[in-house]
Amino acid sequence: MTFRAAPLTPSGTLLGTLSAPGHVDGLLRIAAVLFVTALTAAAAQVSVPLPFTPVPFTLQPMVVLLGGAVLGARLGMAAQVLYLCIGIAGLPVFAASPVLPQGILRLLGPTGGFLLSYPLAALVAGALAQRGFDRRYLTSFLAMAAGLGVVFACGVMWLAWFAAPAALGLSTALQIGLYPFLPADLLKLCVAAAIMPAAWRFIGSARPPV
Repeated sequence: MTFRAAPLTPSGTLLGTLSAPGHVDGLLRIAAVLFVTALTAAAAQVSVPLPFTPVPFTLQPMVVLLGGAVLGARLGMAAQVLYLCIGIAGLPVFAASPVLPQGILRLLGPTGGFLLSYPLAALVAGALAQRGFDRRYLTSFLAMAAGLGVVFACGVMWLAWFAAPAALGLSTALQIGLYPFLPADLLKLCVAAAIMPAAWRFIGSARPPV
């Protein structure tokens, strides 16, 4: 059996399938973007600080990837850009930290690379979802893994070479920004990858026969 990818169009997304023509469609898309933005901010509040790293354990990456898959590339990216803008404005939407303030300075600290990766990660997951990767478990896992790879790549590179007050080098960045999180994030990835195919099956079964 061969896998045929769907065309890269808004109708290829779960949101596009649920949308209707006209003003209702536009309002639904705006509401969906705002909802994913709010959900990303809420996920940041469920954070677990770890004693050996300045990077907390949060549920944000999975929200970012699922949001991108549901909304599609452009809207998924827009939701995360909006989230960052709200955080830069000073609203307490970033994960709690005893040493790092809210606002734009958070983006300069050790977690800045992870935060700045969210729009790109949502873009990648959303683009693959628009091509039909979210319809089956294996390809959904690959789409989520690609987005998570973006998060870790940006986060580790930032820790290694750009983070304030001092860059840590690649070896240390991997030890505190990647290795401790891989087991739990792979487990979350396995769970998240099942959500999109299940949602598509539910929509298909809920549709009246033609």
